[in-house]
Amino acid sequence: MTAVSPDTRGTDERGTLLRLYREIARGRALEDVVHRLVQERSFRGFFHPGRGQEGLQAGVCAALDSDDYLLYAHRGLTYLTAKGMDPVEVLGDFHGRVVGSTRGLGAGTVHCVDPERGVMGQGGTLGSSFTLSAGLALASKALGESKVACAFFGDGASARGTFLEAGVTAKAWGLPVVWVCENNGWAVSARVQDVQGTNDIAPRAEALGFHTQVVDGQDALAVHEAALEAVAQARSGVPAFIEAKTERIDGHYTGDMQPYRDRDEVAVAKARDPLDLAGGRLVALGEDPAALAQIRAEAEAEMAAADAAARQSPFPDGSRIHEGLWA
Repeated sequence: MTAVSPDTRGTDERGTLLRLYREIARGRALEDVVHRLVQERSFRGFFHPGRGQEGLQAGVCAALDSDDYLLYAHRGLTYLTAKGMDPVEVLGDFHGRVVGSTRGLGAGTVHCVDPERGVMGQGGTLGSSFTLSAGLALASKALGESKVACAFFGDGASARGTFLEAGVTAKAWGLPVVWVCENNGWAVSARVQDVQGTNDIAPRAEALGFHTQVVDGQDALAVHEAALEAVAQARSGVPAFIEAKTERIDGHYTGDMQPYRDRDEVAVAKARDPLDLAGGRLVALGEDPAALAQIRAEAEAEMAAADAAARQSPFPDGSRIHEGLWA
């Protein structure tokens, strides 16, 4: 098992980190729009905010090729825009409009898809991404393609039985999977230590024969470097696993006041905001703070425009519900 540190950085640290900063800012701005939709009741489903975890999502997705498969987790949206999805389509799904990626189907917890960019959605149940990613990787291998299948999941989902079943298969068949555990220490309101007897998930993957790495999930650049290595391993036929130790700043869902968490713990999580950490590092490398403020402003303007465009799209007619039914 490898512990990834920020001590071995590439020659273009500033340029890479600046690109990651932009994706983190875009993901943050997109989620801010969704928060407003929930508050104004334009969207009545559940939204699980990813504030605090955008850095690792951007870092991994930036290491994937445009056609690599992505199965994202339920917490946050940065995966989608970092993989190339149009935010108009993402917000169209939240509004239930035909411009959305599902053309108006929507969901209580929105599922976005973009097969052309490898975005295959998220599993309908927690833990299903393990078997789905194994299936996608098997298809890639059978077709002689070089695509990897990257699946994100939380520490809670890592306890599902499908982790073992799909992991054994991936190792036995040399499937090109990259599994990314976003370990924020909480499964809804339960501490991972209390329900799993450990704070560390990577040893399970190591025992299965995965190439494993543990990384600070708040350090977007360190995650990106770990992801580049993991993707290379997967393409060579060695399943790869990244455990990103991260921070969940907000509650399990929008409106969750987190009475089960200590206030000091939440304050520590906020102090390790990946957007702020990346920005601080960029300034130390010589970036102008005004340029970073401009990036954030552009991200906010982009997502505001995407929301306006999504709202102008019509709702689907009743026939949409029957499309895709085969029984």
